[in-house]
Amino acid sequence: MLQNGLDFHSLLQPETELEVMLFDIPIFREGLHWGKPRFGHPEGMVGLHVREVLDNVEHYASNEETRKQLRLIALTHDTFKFQEFQLGRRVKHHGLLAREFMERYLDDPALLDLIELHDEAFYCWRAANLEGQPTASAQRLDKLLETVGDNLPLYFDFYKCDTRTGDKVQAPLLWFEEVVISRLK
Repeated sequence: MLQNGLDFHSLLQPETELEVMLFDIPIFREGLHWGKPRFGHPEGMVGLHVREVLDNVEHYASNEETRKQLRLIALTHDTFKFQEFQLGRRVKHHGLLAREFMERYLDDPALLDLIELHDEAFYCWRAANLEGQPTASAQRLDKLLETVGDNLPLYFDFYKCDTRTGDKVQAPLLWFEEVVISRLK
């Protein structure tokens, strides 16, 4: 499983049967090896980012079930970015590509939603704060919150795990934290 001199199986240490099985799938391994250093991801390859996210999972998971869920989202959330770039960004988002891939192996609609929508809080923030579209941002946020529903705490936990990596801007996380706190009161 060595590619580019990296063994992501050893680095990411799959734990469950499903995680182990994913590492046996060539397209999954290809996705882990994709990427070059860029803003937000100075580590470059997706698998190196996943390692950072998994380290955060250990910090933010409140119990073993949450930890397993966060690990699965972490392993899959960005693994299909290479296909997004092959298809063209406007054709299909990597979160949707990851969801479609995982639908073959996972029958948990809530986890599939979180895999697909893992970047959505950032896009809500960006619409309001960088694109000057507060109405579109609010509509997008309402749709996200409706979709994740009772899984908002898990979504937020993953958003923290993902955003507190590399050199990502933290403003979207701080903004979303305020949203979550107001919704969970």
